[in-house]
Amino acid sequence: MSKNNRQAPEGILGFPVAPFDESGKLDVKGLEANIDFLLDSGLTSIFVACGAGELHAISTEEYREMVEVAKSRTGGKVPLYTGVGGNIVHALEQAKISEELGADGYLILPPYLIDPSQDGIYNYLSEIITSTELNAIVYNRDNCVLTAETLEKLCELPQLVGYKDGIGNMETVAEFTHKFGDRLEWINGMPLAEVTMGAYLNLGFKTYSSAISNYIPHISALYFEALQNGDKETVREIYDSVILPIHKIRKQKKGYAVSLIKAGMKIVGLPVTTNVRAPIAPVEQDHYEQLKDVIERALEKYPAKTKIKTS
Repeated sequence: MSKNNRQAPEGILGFPVAPFDESGKLDVKGLEANIDFLLDSGLTSIFVACGAGELHAISTEEYREMVEVAKSRTGGKVPLYTGVGGNIVHALEQAKISEELGADGYLILPPYLIDPSQDGIYNYLSEIITSTELNAIVYNRDNCVLTAETLEKLCELPQLVGYKDGIGNMETVAEFTHKFGDRLEWINGMPLAEVTMGAYLNLGFKTYSSAISNYIPHISALYFEALQNGDKETVREIYDSVILPIHKIRKQKKGYAVSLIKAGMKIVGLPVTTNVRAPIAPVEQDHYEQLKDVIERALEKYPAKTKIKTS
């Protein structure tokens, strides 16, 4: 199956959060600092208002503002993608806003509540994909798990450029990469993708979304470079001292896929609070201190080269 002439982002993808101030309102300055830090750290693209950006909890006005900020800060330096999903009406509205504001594409998050059939999943995804001419990436997770037959039908749509996996079924992943080859960009979207990236790399995945890149991007990059170069010693060192300890904390509570990112950002000095919106809960103090200890030890062993801009 040949690849169309559209290009999906590759490498380590940046997923900024939705920073909220002490009153719970969207903090534009915090978002700007988050995006600037990711860009300065060399991430290959920006995905705004996705899962880490609490798409489920922001208003349409806030969504528009976040995309505007991201468009302004990226300035064409890297591809800009947005998150769309949930309620189909809202998802189509978000897709139109993304197109209007000049995004390059969007990541389609699962539909709201409903556990659909495969034809229902196809209808949901295809309607969003064909609603604009922007590039689209499907996210295989939760209540949007695709069969090979459904993905094959979706591959007939030229706007589809990528497949992000958040399930971790290696048998299915192997089948898909073999069947569809380079038709799609294969993206590891598992919780703390660094934990599983070694396995995914061997199956043809050369791209992943990194939560820890919001606060220690240089370590994620060092890990990925070592992984690609077969430097097993460096991979093991980072795995043991950084990745697994953070993953262990992350597994302590549902919602830490988002709130632990904000905690890490605050620990390294980025101008954000740890505020999140319900139903996500903030990081507990004990877990915050555990994360702080891991990060401080990591930065001592692997000093950051990129300075954080706080204004």
